[in-house]
Amino acid sequence: MYVDVYKKATLTNDSPRTIEYRLFAEITGELQKANNSETPKTERIKVLFRNSQLWSTLQADLMLPGNEMGNELKAGLISLAIWVAKFTSPAMNNDADLEPLISVNRQIMDGLMMAEKNARQPTVQNSISETARLSA
Repeated sequence: MYVDVYKKATLTNDSPRTIEYRLFAEITGELQKANNSETPKTERIKVLFRNSQLWSTLQADLMLPGNEMGNELKAGLISLAIWVAKFTSPAMNNDADLEPLISVNRQIMDGLMMAEKNARQPTVQNSISETARLSA
């Protein structure tokens, strides 16, 4: 299921950050719905497992030698992935509030949105270089 959604998302022309944002948003919405005492336990487990898969995939990617993300950010995200795994296992067996997972996912979504926004804005240096090139 997770792989199918990711494959479908990658067929678009969206940036990797936009695709990751969309996936986090989808799973976070599912977590919000499952954060209800009336949600069947099987549904809750499915959503928690899906979120766990997302974070495990993220962690594996961060540990690849070719990942060019800064070491400090990588370490922080890997720590979050480990925390998600530790939080998820007991949450599958009880009715713990899922708000901490929801909050972490939202923070990641905010970071992805900000990074995408910054990537789309030309830097001052690029603007100056472009203006100089056009003036020449």
